[in-house]
Parts: sequence; structure tokens; C-alpha cells
Amino acid sequence: MNPISTFPVKTKPRIRYVLTDIDDTLTIKGRLPAVVFAAMEDLQRAGIRVIPITGRPAGWCDHIARMWPVDGLVGENGAFYFRYDGRKKKMTRRFWKSKEERGADRARLDIIRDKILSSVPGCAVAADQAYREADLAIDFCEDVPALPMPSVEAVKAIFVANGATAKISSIHVNGWFGAYDKLSMSRLMFREIFKEEMDTVRSQVVFCGDSPNDAPMFSFFPNSVGVANVRVFRAQLEASPTWVTQAEGGFGFAEMVKVLLYR
Repeated sequence: MNPISTFPVKTKPRIRYVLTDIDDTLTIKGRLPAVVFAAMEDLQRAGIRVIPITGRPAGWCDHIARMWPVDGLVGENGAFYFRYDGRKKKMTRRFWKSKEERGADRARLDIIRDKILSSVPGCAVAADQAYREADLAIDFCEDVPALPMPSVEAVKAIFVANGATAKISSIHVNGWFGAYDKLSMSRLMFREIFKEEMDTVRSQVVFCGDSPNDAPMFSFFPNSVGVANVRVFRAQLEASPTWVTQAEGGFGFAEMVKVLLYR
């Protein structure tokens, strides 16, 4: 991982999209610093679209799409994208699976939930679970004392043993049924909303993240950036970002934006 200060000057004017994780990428210690909103607004003023790509739930994403300086977002690790058109006062909600399919998946996830809670001491269902449409989030450090990585891996293993896809973020293990992830739903959003093929424009995109569930994005985008705390997950990363910031969390994101906009 190279210092973000070495980001190529010749590449900066080509960047048209910034995709970013939220937890521990835009936030730090669970809070969203003001510099993050300012940085997102600076990107939009420069004509760069801002699109969070997060594991957070549909209920949160509805709020974010409406009230943050963003151009849409992908939520629940790829279960959907939302985009709010403030001029038309219209929300677009595009799910990977139908409502009926999501309902059937929920019954299966409830069984897995009970297995995890009885098998891995100290974990809990995430506080934001009530606002989720497609996945199950198991908390290992957000509102519970931090669990050791072997316990986190045990949660993931139970999801996988029961036929679910599972990804570890900086705070949760998320599990779902379906052949989608952050990258596949981002592709769909680019095609349907922005009328662009991601394979064609990926060199014009920066992705910023911090944890193992960001690995598909780190791998796909040549201009991938990790905030400094990504180093905590170095052993769990299936793919690493090209660049890394000096600062952690949202302050690292703001650092990256300054580098991108400084010509």
C-alpha cells in the first residue's frame, strides 16, 4: 500500500466518481466528523459524484440518500441501491431480490441467528437489525465489548456452513443469501442510473474503504484507497488497496479528498 500523497497527478483530473465505505471510513470511533461532509461537498462542487457503498441497513440508507451530499448509495453489502432525486422528490429503490425472496431468506437467517448467538459468546444481533431488508448483522464490537478475531471468524464460519454468504466489516459480520456483493450492485447502479459500464469507467473511479468486506472493491478499482486503520485487517484482506492515508477514519477520507482535488 502506497502513501496517498503519491497518488499520480496526471490521474486526478480523470476522476469522476468517489465510492466510499461508511463505518470507520467516513466515521471515526462511531462518529461522523464535520470534515467528512465538507469533503463530500467539495467533491460535488468539483463535479465528482459521491456514492457510499456500505453494509448499513435500508432504513439508514433512505435517510442518507435524502439528506447527505451524495449521488446515491449501495446498502446492506449490495442488497440494493437507493437514489433520491431532490428536484423530482422521488426515491429510486432497486433491490437485488424481490420482496418475497427477501421474506423467505429472513426465515432462514433467523435460524442462523439463533445458532450464532448460542455458539459464540459475547456477540449480539446488531442494533440496526430492525431497519434491515435483506441481511443479518452480528455485532462484534459496535455495542458489545470487542471480540477476539477467532470469535469473529467463528461467526462467519457459521453463516457459511449454513449456505449463506458472509463478510466481516470493522464492526459487524453480515450474512445473506444471494450472489451479490458491494461490487455487483455498484455495477448495476452505474448501468441503470448513470448509463455507464463500470468496466469502461473504473479508471475514473476512486474507492475508499477500511475492512475485509471492501476487498472486492479494492481488487477491482486500480484507484483504491484505504484509510489508515485498514492495516488492522491486513491479515484478513483478500485484496489490499493501492494507496493508504496517514489519518484514520473520516479524517483519512478528508485527507484523500484534499489530495484528489489538489491539482
